[in-house]
Amino acid sequence: MIDAFEFADELGPLKTIHVHEPSVGLRAVLVVDNVALGPSIGGVRMAVDVTTEECIRLARAMTLKNAAAGLPHGGGKAVLYGDPKMPKQDKEQLIRALANALRYTEDYIFAPDMGTDEECMSWVQDEIGRVVALPREIGGIPLDEIGATGWGLSHVADVAREYCDLELNNARFVVQGFGAVGMHTARFLTDMGAVLVGAADSRGAIHNPDGLDVVRLCEIKAAGGALGEYVDATPLERDAVIDIECDIWIPAARPDVIHEKNAQRLKTKLVIEGANIPITPGAEALLAERGILCVPDFIANAGGVICAAMEYHGASEGTVLQAIKEKLRRNTRQVLEEATRRNISPREASVDLALARVKKAMSYRRYSLFSTAPGFV
Repeated sequence: MIDAFEFADELGPLKTIHVHEPSVGLRAVLVVDNVALGPSIGGVRMAVDVTTEECIRLARAMTLKNAAAGLPHGGGKAVLYGDPKMPKQDKEQLIRALANALRYTEDYIFAPDMGTDEECMSWVQDEIGRVVALPREIGGIPLDEIGATGWGLSHVADVAREYCDLELNNARFVVQGFGAVGMHTARFLTDMGAVLVGAADSRGAIHNPDGLDVVRLCEIKAAGGALGEYVDATPLERDAVIDIECDIWIPAARPDVIHEKNAQRLKTKLVIEGANIPITPGAEALLAERGILCVPDFIANAGGVICAAMEYHGASEGTVLQAIKEKLRRNTRQVLEEATRRNISPREASVDLALARVKKAMSYRRYSLFSTAPGFV
């Protein structure tokens, strides 16, 4: 028998909801982790192999991310079982059904994640209205289109490289997961003078030590193609992207891609965690022992949720991009300075920063994890 409270601690999760509607093939999980800072924001992740445990871990990452970014929102996450490349009408039916199933779960605000996008959020908007990251045509700030997460990651890299004696100009970097986040990260970093030497998508990896043409790679992906179609590079198996020697390695895909069994293969100076929970705690410890600096996920990739939260509160696109730059540069420097001063890992320093904000908010409440105030959202 599954213990429903196996993952419970002082922070949450507040609630875990399993949604099942067989008439449309809907199976999903929502985890609202902590709402002490405000209603939770977290993306809807769609994949065939998502799990409740993954959803719980991702929701906690959102609690820490939103707190560290100084947002008035808690953390939540939804996972939707299904192939994100299914026919559009089938995907739309599932997402509209999920929105209706969660219509009255007002402490969760929908957002896009892996396998969903701004168009998916427009369907949620049409059904229940409690959503962020909408298409520009209906008043949103399309975070994937403007590259909000990648914009933030590029600035995190620019600050973090100071702590590993690295110049960003001509720095060689690798992106594992060349989707919305990975493409924009590559674009912004090359604009800063760095050189993309390796990349991977779901169908394989490519490598050219002299550099890859990021514009051409983005054109291939925008047309629905695979990185393997790029001709001026050596094709590799997907997981061989771990072995490419570089200065900066950026995981921007699924959880736990670096773990205790493959961490020793990384040949880099700096890891910027573009995905959520892409490296296991044990692997992070092994990398630290080797002198590889890791900037944790909920510090590094907060650009997307900062954009989403500011859209929700009526900000403009220009204001959003400036806020992402300022917040993430400040947080990265604060975390790395604190880690150096206390001789602890960047993750420990990051968690301390986020927990202090969450626990302070919890102390103001009668019930630490939820509010009984009317109109909470």
